Amino acid sequence: MSSEFLFYTILFIIVFQFLLDTAVDYLNSRKFQDPVPEELQDVYDNKEYLKSQAYKKDNYKFGILSSSFSIVLTLGFLIFGGFDWADKIAREHTDNPILMALIFFGIIIIGSDIITTPFSYYQTFVIEEKYGFNKSTRKLFFMDKLKGWLMMVILGGGILSMIIWFFEVAGSNFWIYALGLIAVFTVFMNLFYSRLIVPLFNKQTPLEDGPLKSKIENYAREVGFKLQNIFVIDGSRRSTKANAYFAGFGKEKRVTLYDTLIQELEEEEIVAVLAHEIGHYKRHHIIINIVISILLTGVTLFILSLFINNPEFSYAIGVTEPSFHAALICFGILYTPISEITGVVMNILSRKFEFEADDYAKDTYAALPLINSLKKLSKNSLSNLTPHSAYVFLHYSHPPLIQRIHNLKA
Repeated sequence: MSSEFLFYTILFIIVFQFLLDTAVDYLNSRKFQDPVPEELQDVYDNKEYLKSQAYKKDNYKFGILSSSFSIVLTLGFLIFGGFDWADKIAREHTDNPILMALIFFGIIIIGSDIITTPFSYYQTFVIEEKYGFNKSTRKLFFMDKLKGWLMMVILGGGILSMIIWFFEVAGSNFWIYALGLIAVFTVFMNLFYSRLIVPLFNKQTPLEDGPLKSKIENYAREVGFKLQNIFVIDGSRRSTKANAYFAGFGKEKRVTLYDTLIQELEEEEIVAVLAHEIGHYKRHHIIINIVISILLTGVTLFILSLFINNPEFSYAIGVTEPSFHAALICFGILYTPISEITGVVMNILSRKFEFEADDYAKDTYAALPLINSLKKLSKNSLSNLTPHSAYVFLHYSHPPLIQRIHNLKA
């Protein structure tokens, strides 16, 4: 494969991905005006429904603007030698391949994030603010940015450094050692993410003693689930939107409830949401996702090892001196179609898991409080009740609300 062929293939992939996403977004926007299904008529009153439609339209228009800017930026950087420019800056400062890669990716990733910060700022302080969701301050917004960059440098930079070191030592067999590193990191993060990473951004406090905690503990005891860690996170610090999640396994497993969730739902509805989360654990969804993630990573790394030494991969993005980091960029873009396909498959699996977790909650607790909680959460986040099937197929990790209610009532 010549660098010219790879270059035009990259252009085709970038443009095709943009056109596909734009087309699917357009199809989804055409469904905004659809009548609400009868089972969901009680989610919104007329005023709230009009508000939800306006919210969807604003996000759709803003999405077109931001994605258009992104593709122009990407194509411009590629066509006008941006990658070679970043590579030359890195080489001016060091000849160490690891340090070169860190500088190279630092310029691209942090630079891109800085350039697109006005878009995320507008999303937060204009659109989310307009519809009453945003609770973040400008100070908190920029502190989150800085913390995100710091984490990327420490964690992302550390993993990248180790992978390049494996490549320097083991050659094309580097992928075996890289897979081992990423597998250990994946398991570690699943175990300790809530303990180590979440506190950098949010405050977590144990759920206070009271009727809610007693109901949760009683339910957990009934289904044989050892639950020692129930935490409340200050989600209201940034947004009014509510959530709950389950993390970890073994002694590190914990349930985290957003304070907004506790404010919006009745106690029985919160227990139903918790039953759903415990269902994920009982059905081994977390372990399955970890195993699949590691296997997919292994396949990706193996394929990468077949091409990483090919200088044409560096030349294809305009870099004049072949390197691991330049070839990695080229490979990442060329691998996009496969990533999209595996992403769709994982979304299909995820939606199946959500149905199974709903079934678990229905069988071990009750369907009605879970239905009520799903309706309230959809209402309070102005969710799209009539998404296009193509958009659901490509992007939804959870089934649409109407499908979940049909399943819970079955």
